Amino acid sequence: MTTLAERALRYDREHGRNLRALAYRMLGSRSEAEDIVQEVWLRWAEVDESSVQHAGAYLSRLATNLCLDKLGSAAERREHYVGIWLPEPLVDEEAAWSSGPEAHTEFAQDVSVAFMLALERLSPLERAAFLLHDVFDLDFDEIGRRLDRSAAACRQLASRARNHVKADYARREVEEEERERLFNAFSDAVREFDVDALAKILAEDAVMLSDGGGKVSALMRPLHGSAMIAKTFIGFAVLPTSAGWRLQPARINGLPGCLIFDDATGQLIQTVALALSASEPGRIGALYIQRNPDKLRGIPAALAHTNAAG
Repeated sequence: MTTLAERALRYDREHGRNLRALAYRMLGSRSEAEDIVQEVWLRWAEVDESSVQHAGAYLSRLATNLCLDKLGSAAERREHYVGIWLPEPLVDEEAAWSSGPEAHTEFAQDVSVAFMLALERLSPLERAAFLLHDVFDLDFDEIGRRLDRSAAACRQLASRARNHVKADYARREVEEEERERLFNAFSDAVREFDVDALAKILAEDAVMLSDGGGKVSALMRPLHGSAMIAKTFIGFAVLPTSAGWRLQPARINGLPGCLIFDDATGQLIQTVALALSASEPGRIGALYIQRNPDKLRGIPAALAHTNAAG
């Protein structure tokens, strides 16, 4: 007879990755996504598996509904959020939060910050219909059953959402060589406090967004333009409180970027994700800076420790 512990292991092995991928894209929060996966497990543990014909469909339907419930309260919280909201970062681990190697659609592997921000502009139902179809390859009949809507209505929701996402977001693949070049140029400019060097690798229409969540200092609104961004970023870097900054290369939500540690304490201060420019190839078009300590806390301790020690 299968024990509860064995069943929990099988649940995580067979369904955990897919459920985490769905919940993270729905909520933009790795900690809330983990909570959803745990809540689904607690409910699944009370179900007789033999009574469920398709466990994966049953579990993802349950996860979708839990996410929709949470999105309602999340929208209210966002209205009162201090400053700019950015998703919790995935550091060198975006593959573990993908929907799986079988996914093949345009957005299937994408957890970039720009993509997550584009999803934020959708209604909860648009977001769910779009993700379930375009990312998780479900047909509209199944989506309709999950959202308690007709297949035709779900098709319209997904189409409307897709148009909004494509208007706000263009995918940019970054080769490893380009990733390394961007990071090296960025880190050299920061280490040398070189405003001009930093401005030269930024597109003229670059934008910088910083999320402090009201917990730490951060920009309260987007900052535009290569010269202004370079001057502001280097201005922060030369402050006495930044004297112990140390940069470590990392992939942040699939983008080239870095972790910035305080060498004196080993504390992770912020993550910086660098997005390629659509208008000026080879230059940085956006900097996404996560400083909210609540959102940095979700980065795996082993990863942060390795980077801090390295």
